[in-house]
Amino acid sequence: MKSGALWLGFAAMCLGMFMAVLDIQVVASSLSAIQAALHIPLSRLGWIQTAYLMAEVVAIPLTGILTRALSLRILFGAATLGFVVASWACALSPSFDMLIAARVVQGFFGGMLIPSVFTAVFVLIPKQHHILATTMAGVAALLAPTLGPLLGGWLTQTQSWHWIFLINILPGLVVVLVVLATLKNEKADIAILKRLDFLTLFLFAVFLAGLLWLLNEGPRYHWRGPYILGLAVLCAIACGWGIRRALSVVNPFVQLRRFGNRGFALGCGLSFVLGFGLYGSVYLLSLFLGLVRNHAPLAIGEILVVSGAAQLITAPLATWAETRFDARLLTALGFALFGAGLIANGFTTITSDFDALFWPQAMRGLAVMFCLLPATRLALEYWPPHEVAEASGLFNLMRNLGGAIGIAAIDTILTERTPGHVASLVTRLQAGDPAAAALAGLPTRLFHNHAMGPVDPITQALIEPMVRRAGLTQSFNEAWWLLGGLFLLALLLLPAMRRNPG
Repeated sequence: MKSGALWLGFAAMCLGMFMAVLDIQVVASSLSAIQAALHIPLSRLGWIQTAYLMAEVVAIPLTGILTRALSLRILFGAATLGFVVASWACALSPSFDMLIAARVVQGFFGGMLIPSVFTAVFVLIPKQHHILATTMAGVAALLAPTLGPLLGGWLTQTQSWHWIFLINILPGLVVVLVVLATLKNEKADIAILKRLDFLTLFLFAVFLAGLLWLLNEGPRYHWRGPYILGLAVLCAIACGWGIRRALSVVNPFVQLRRFGNRGFALGCGLSFVLGFGLYGSVYLLSLFLGLVRNHAPLAIGEILVVSGAAQLITAPLATWAETRFDARLLTALGFALFGAGLIANGFTTITSDFDALFWPQAMRGLAVMFCLLPATRLALEYWPPHEVAEASGLFNLMRNLGGAIGIAAIDTILTERTPGHVASLVTRLQAGDPAAAALAGLPTRLFHNHAMGPVDPITQALIEPMVRRAGLTQSFNEAWWLLGGLFLLALLLLPAMRRNPG
C-alpha cells in the first residue's frame, strides 16, 4: 500500500471517529429544541443520550472480534455506512420513539468506529509513525466534544434540530468510499464468529436494554408498581445468568475475569465515575440553560464550549505529566478538581449565566485529561501487549455505562425532587419569607415574614413560572452535589491501587 493512500485512509477513519464522538455532544445544546418539537416529557428526555451510550456499551466489546472476522477495512466501512443510515433516520424521526430507536442503531455503529481507529494505529501504521497517528486520533477525539455543543446549537438555531444529524450524511459517505478505496484488503475470517457465545451477548443486551428502560422509566412510575418490579427482576435474571455464563464459557461476549485484577477493577471504577460526571455534567448544564435560563440553542452551545476548550488546552500538559509523575497523584488531582467544579455548579440560581458558570466549567475541562490518562495507565499497565486492546475496550465501556446511568439518575432527581421544592417554596412565599422570594426572583421588599393575603389570578400567573424555575434550580443543585460527591468518594479508591512511579 502506498504511503499517501495509507495516510488518506487513516485520516478518513479519524473523521469517522470524530463524527461518532461528536454525536454524543452535538445533541446537548439542542435538547430543549428537540423536547419542544417532539413533545417529550422532562422525565424521558435523557433517553436521547442514554440510548446512544448504552448501544455503544454493547458495540465496544464486539469490535475486536468483528475486526478479525470481517477485516478492519470492511468493518469500518460497514459501521460508518450504518452510522450514516441511522443519522438519516434520526433526522427524519417524526416521534420520540422513532428517534430513540434510531439513536440506538446510531450508537451501536458509532461505538465500533472509536476503538477501530486506535486499532488501526497498531495494525496499519508503521511503528515509527505511531506517535503521529496517535496524535491525529487524539486531536479528533478532543475536538469533537469541544465543537459539538457549539456546532449543534448553531445548526439548530439557523436551520433546525434535524441538521445535527443530517450533517453526518455527506462526510460519512466520503469516509466509506475513501476507507474502502485506500485501506489494504485484509483476509476475513468469518469462522471466528462461530466461536462467539451469542447467548452471553443476548443476555447482556437484555440486561443493558432492561437497565436503560428501568432507569429512564422509573421516575415516571415513582419507582413503584408491578411494571417497575418486573423490569428489575428481568434485569437481575439477565445480569446474573450473563455473568455466570461469561465466567464459564471459552469465548464470552466480554471477559469479566479481568475484574479479578484489583488494579484493573479499581481503574474501571474510576472510569465509571468519570463517565457519570463527564456526560452527566453536560446534560445537566444544557437542561439548566434551556429550561431555567430559556436560552436558544446557539447561546447554550456558546456556554458549553468552555469546558471543551479548557480540555483541549490542557491536553498537552496532561500528556507530558502522565509519563513523568505518579499516576495516582495525577488522578487524585484530576478527580478532586473535577469534583470541585461539579460542586461549584451546585450553587447556581435562576439568574446564573455565562460568568457564574465559566469557572466551574473551566475546572472540569482542565481536569478531564488528568482524570482519564493516568487512570487509563493504572488500569491497563497490568496486561501483556496482546491483551491491552480488549482490556482497553472494557475500560472505556465502563465510562459509557457510567454516563448512561448518570443521566438516568439525574432525570430521577429532577422528576422526583422538583415538585417538593416547588411546594415548599409556595408555602414559604405564603408565609412571607423574603429568602424564598429571593430564590424565585421576586421583590423581597414585598415579603415581611408574615402571612400573605390572597393573590389575584394575574399575579399568580406571573409568579407560577418563576416558582417552578426556582424549584427546578434547587433540584439541579442537588444533582450537581450528587455528582461532585461521587467524584470525591472516588478518591478513596486511589490508595488501594499499586503505586506507579511514572
